Formats: sequence, structure tokens, C-alpha cells
Amino acid sequence: MRVAEWIIRTIDLFYIAPVSSLLPRQVFRYAACGGGNVLFGWGCYFLIYNFLLDKELLDLGFVAVSPHVAAMLCTFPITFFAGFWLNRHVAFRRSPIPQGTQLFRYALSVAGSVGVNYVFLKFFVEVCAIWATPSQMLASCITTVYSFLAAKYFTFRHAAAE
Repeated sequence: MRVAEWIIRTIDLFYIAPVSSLLPRQVFRYAACGGGNVLFGWGCYFLIYNFLLDKELLDLGFVAVSPHVAAMLCTFPITFFAGFWLNRHVAFRRSPIPQGTQLFRYALSVAGSVGVNYVFLKFFVEVCAIWATPSQMLASCITTVYSFLAAKYFTFRHAAAE
């Protein structure tokens, strides 16, 4: 059994009433994939921030990057490709759009997500004085709303519902 099929079967185990009467299966799979990727990203962020960066500035020689932003930037490529794979092979697997076009659209929508995430992460850490990891979690929750709308109405808009 392929990994994507195993993930779909696992997610569909939880697609029961009352959820099944409220959400289409595709939306439920998207939410499960997105939620799993967010949790994965939080774990990566925590490990990178606390152990790789050791909560210290990342000095690149020409610029010093704050540890909370550096952790976000390091986590980004990991969650980018994990999220694209999950969306393409689990949530929107019946999309007729070619993979390259999907990847380009996904990159555009993720660029918007990075901007939203960056603004809210800076706001929560530097204005609200909330610790970096909870700030990233709050920023991720806000970014999720934007991301869902971008995927549904732009990236995978022609995907057939299952």
C-alpha cells in the first residue's frame, strides 16, 4: 500500500457523523493534512529554535537574524514540500492540473502564507511579548485560514470532490 493511500484510509477512519454531515470529504482531508503539517511544523520549529539555534541570533555575516524568525525560515522548506505532497496526493488527488502548475500555484499561495505568518509572528513576539513557540502557533492558526482559502479557490480549484 502506498503512503498516500494509508494516510487517506487513516484520515477517513475519523470521517464519521456529525463531521461527515457538516464537511465534504475533501475539506475534511484538507483540514487533516493541514493540521498534521502544522503539528509537524511546530515540532520542527521547536527543535530548530531550542536546539539547533539554541535561542541565539543567527549571524550570517551580513545580517543577524533573530532566532524566532530564523527558526521559521529553517522550518519553511520542510513544511512547504510536506504540505504540497499531502495536498497533491491526499486532499486534492483528482485535480486535472499538471503537477508543475500546481507547484507554481502552491508556491504563490505559500508565499502569501509566509508573509501573513511573518507579520503575525513579529507582532506576537515583538509587540505582545509572547514567547516564540506559542507565537508561532498563534501565527500558524491565523495563516491557516488564508491558506485554506488560497488552496480551495486558487491552487487546486479544479479538483473533483471524492
